[in-house]
Amino acid sequence: MEQDTLTVAASIPGERLDRYLHEQFPDTSRGEIQRLLAEGCVTVNGKLPKSSSEPRVGDIIEICWPVVKPSEVVAQDIPLDVIFEDDDMLVVNKDAAIVVHPAHGHADGTLVNALLHHCKGRLSGIGGVERPGIVHRLDLGTSGCLVVAKNDDTHRALQAQFASRDVEKIYQCVICGEPSAAQGEIKGAIARHPVHRKRMAVTTPGRGRDARTTYRVLERLKGSSFMEAIIHTGRTHQIRVHFQHLGFPVVGDEVYGERQNARLTKETGYTAPRQLLHARRLAFLHPRTSERVEFDSPLPADFRAGLAALRPA
Repeated sequence: MEQDTLTVAASIPGERLDRYLHEQFPDTSRGEIQRLLAEGCVTVNGKLPKSSSEPRVGDIIEICWPVVKPSEVVAQDIPLDVIFEDDDMLVVNKDAAIVVHPAHGHADGTLVNALLHHCKGRLSGIGGVERPGIVHRLDLGTSGCLVVAKNDDTHRALQAQFASRDVEKIYQCVICGEPSAAQGEIKGAIARHPVHRKRMAVTTPGRGRDARTTYRVLERLKGSSFMEAIIHTGRTHQIRVHFQHLGFPVVGDEVYGERQNARLTKETGYTAPRQLLHARRLAFLHPRTSERVEFDSPLPADFRAGLAALRPA
C-alpha cells in the first residue's frame, strides 16, 4: 500500500470529511473515499473517523491507498488533441462537447475513456487504480487546456501546485452585457446553491470556499464583451458563477444566464451553441524537472464564429 499524509489548513463549519478528501483528491470519487473510510484506510490524528466527521485546522489525515487494480472504465478509441506528452503527463486541448469523467448520463465517451486508450500500457496506479490522473476539470461545454498525470508522483505534485495556487490558469469568454470597468476583481465565496442543488452560488464568507477571479475586457461587442479571466482559486463553475454574480453571465450558459442570453439573442440574432468559455493558457512547474512550462490552446471555430457574429458591423 501507498500512503498519503496531509494536514488540514482551514476548516469550514459543517463540511464533511468525505467531501473534503474528495476535493483534495478529485480523481478519486466521493464513493471511493467513503469506501476507504469504511474499510479503515483513513485515520485522523491516529483514530478512525466517520465520513461525516468535520475536518478541523491542524488535523493530520493519513490515507492508505489499496494495491493498484485495473480500471473498470472501458478504453475507447476517441480522437484526442494532444498539446504535449511525456512519460509523466500529457496536456490535451479538450473539446467542449466531451465530458471529463464517466458519470450518470455519461457512462462512456468521456475524456477518461479516451485517455485509457491513448495511454494504454503507460499508466501506473492513481489512487490505487490504473487510470489517468485528472488533476482539474473543465465543464461540459468548456474547451481548452487540461493537464493529466500518468503516475501517482506526478498526480500528487500537480495537485499540490493547484492547491497552493501556483498554477497560472487563463481563460477567455464572452459575457452578456458590458462591464463599465475595463478590468476588475471578483471575490466571493462559492458554495452549493441552497435550492438548486446542481448549481453553485456566491454565498456569505464562512459558508463556502473562498474564490477569486480577476478579469479584463479584451473587446466590446454587440450587447456583450470578450473577456480574459484569471482564476486564482479553482472552485466548481467559478468563472460562470462569478460573472453571473456581477450580472454578466457567460454567453451560451443556460444554467446561469438563461434570461440574459434570451435577451441577447433577441437583440443580435445570435444563439451560442454552448457556453463561450475557453481555457486558453495553463502554466506550472513540471513535476520532474521543476522547469516552468506553458501551454496554449487557440480559440476553437465555434468560439471564433461567436465573436464574428457579435462584432459591430
